[in-house]
Amino acid sequence: MNTLHPWQLLLVTVAGWINRQQQDVIAYVQEENRILKSKLKGKRIRFTDDERRRLAVKGKVLGRKVLREVASIVTPDTILAWHRKLIGQKWDYSGRRGPGRPRVAEKIAELTVRMAKENPAWGLTTIMGALANLGHEVSRGTVSNILKAHGIEPAPERSKRTSWSTFLRAHWDSVAATDLFTVEVWSRFGLIRYYALFFITLKDRRVKVAGITPHPHASWIKQIARNTTDPDDGFLLGVRYLIMDRDAIFTAEFRSFLKQEGIEAVRLPPRSPNLNAYAERFVRSVKESCLNRMIFFGESALRNAINEFLAYYHHEPNHQGLGNRLIDPGEGVGVPEGTIACRERIGGLLRYYYRRVA
Repeated sequence: MNTLHPWQLLLVTVAGWINRQQQDVIAYVQEENRILKSKLKGKRIRFTDDERRRLAVKGKVLGRKVLREVASIVTPDTILAWHRKLIGQKWDYSGRRGPGRPRVAEKIAELTVRMAKENPAWGLTTIMGALANLGHEVSRGTVSNILKAHGIEPAPERSKRTSWSTFLRAHWDSVAATDLFTVEVWSRFGLIRYYALFFITLKDRRVKVAGITPHPHASWIKQIARNTTDPDDGFLLGVRYLIMDRDAIFTAEFRSFLKQEGIEAVRLPPRSPNLNAYAERFVRSVKESCLNRMIFFGESALRNAINEFLAYYHHEPNHQGLGNRLIDPGEGVGVPEGTIACRERIGGLLRYYYRRVA
């Protein structure tokens, strides 16, 4: 029977102790990872490419069997899949390939899409010719592929539809909009809701509050139609299209009267306030700047406040939709010298700064 030399016995003892230490360390790390993973339950751990690379290299050395025992953050299959990807990247020579057929320049694609959207009746050949006029020689198939990639239908389908923005641009000088806004007013009978009907011309944002009443009805709005289409000073003179929602106040009789005066009522789809954005923006302005900041006692107080706001609206604030300009500039606008003065309306609720002309 062979006996171990003392140094061999010592080596075996040390090796066994090291192995137990390693097992204890692995067991501790596994348990720590389990606890950390439970804390992150339901949350996906995202790794960087560098972290994936490090785990893949070290995991491949261990092999699938050992990985099943020690891996706790990701599965062994995932680690080995990362390793296969590293191998694939090593033997990937796509970077050395020469250039193939060049892609259509981005600016040409953008121009093609723009032409198709702005000109619904233009077909592939027409767009191709328009691009050639600008020095861009592209094939009919290329134009077709660009339009398909951007989800744009062929000309016959596009020409059947007119977008809302295209309609507005085409009739900008002859389009107005109408809407109602409400205000609560105190009276001896308590709070009463008043309705204000207004019109706004889109080209210059001028507004006319045509009527204020607590009881809007068909004859009231028909009289407003008569007033605003008066041949001498009607607000709607020159207007061909009037945008309105489907509120019951805009009766068939009201729309018929407008048509007799040469104004076509453009009724919006239900629940589509964004399509009447200019009117909605005015309502927001009058309420935020004035009406929501006041308490009204009686109809006369409401009318006075609205009249003051309209005077302010047309002459004093700059309008972003008009290039940050005034609708109707008054005296002292753009004057470089002179005493600076402040005009206050409604007790200082509305202010306007200007220079006094000497």
